[in-house]
Amino acid sequence: MIFQWQLMLWALLLIPALIALYLLILRRKKQAALRYASLGLVRQALGVGSRLRRHVPPVLFLLAMTLMLLATARPVATVTLPTQQETVILAMDVSGSMRAADVQPNRLEAAQAAAKAFLADLPPRTKVGIVAFAATASVVQAPTLSREDLVAAIDRFQLQRGTATGSGLIVALATLFPDAGIDVSQLIYGRMVQKDDKASIGQSAKPKEEFTPVAPGSNHSAAIILLSDGQRTTGPDALQAAKMVADRGIRVYTVGVGTKEGETIGFEGWSMRVRLDEESLKRVAEITQGEYFYAGTAVDLKKVYESLSAKIAFEKKQTEITALFAAAAAFLAILAAGLSLWWHGRVL
Repeated sequence: MIFQWQLMLWALLLIPALIALYLLILRRKKQAALRYASLGLVRQALGVGSRLRRHVPPVLFLLAMTLMLLATARPVATVTLPTQQETVILAMDVSGSMRAADVQPNRLEAAQAAAKAFLADLPPRTKVGIVAFAATASVVQAPTLSREDLVAAIDRFQLQRGTATGSGLIVALATLFPDAGIDVSQLIYGRMVQKDDKASIGQSAKPKEEFTPVAPGSNHSAAIILLSDGQRTTGPDALQAAKMVADRGIRVYTVGVGTKEGETIGFEGWSMRVRLDEESLKRVAEITQGEYFYAGTAVDLKKVYESLSAKIAFEKKQTEITALFAAAAAFLAILAAGLSLWWHGRVL
């Protein structure tokens, strides 16, 4: 916990002064009591419980004063709160290397199962869209609240050749900002987009609006989760695409699936060794102020998605808790006054 107005903490010196004043008042009352013929008779009349009880209201009042003085310093604490994220894009690698069986039963099926479990744990109000990428990228399910449609889209995945991680990020970004005029074809294929092309990829035909970059990670209404198992083999540079995403304030949580030593796979008469490219995934997460997760087994992958679900549903924020301190102080002050009236017929 930190305090925004730290100079106000000097006011806490009033508390020792009040304690000293209280002890002085008690001492004078004790001296006045000595004028009775027998101090023992007075103590006997009061009883042990009464002697202890008379200190409770002042102690509660001093605690209330302490909390109130702390409140004036405007305390700020890191607390876990529900996020305001409204849309999450799952960008999933469907390249041929996802058939590798180093993650049982294979990388793709393990990723599909984990993604479905992730959807089940998300808050119902969170929209989810799905982008699949191999040599190119496409939206297989526009952002929706329907978990059934999302599961059906995941089940339709078909393996293809190539790995265009950058394309997956660009299409995911364009899906989050459909009216921002992001020229997907120009960014991915290096050509101008025709009207028919825009219709085919679901982009707006509106002219591109002037864009001002924002701080990375500052947009809390959306996030991208990128799952991949290999190196980029085609398409735009993934780090440049990550910079575009960061300029929109979107965080990218990257998930590396597969063993670090890799595995040799064969398909349609060719074979290749597929290894996990952790460094690129880590850099993408770093650039966008996201986080990288490694999943070497199906169990690891499931745990990763459980962790991501918690991150999407809740996040840690620095929040001013002045009101909380003030409310606690008011409660203790009212309690002290009420007990004093009840026991002694006076306020403190």
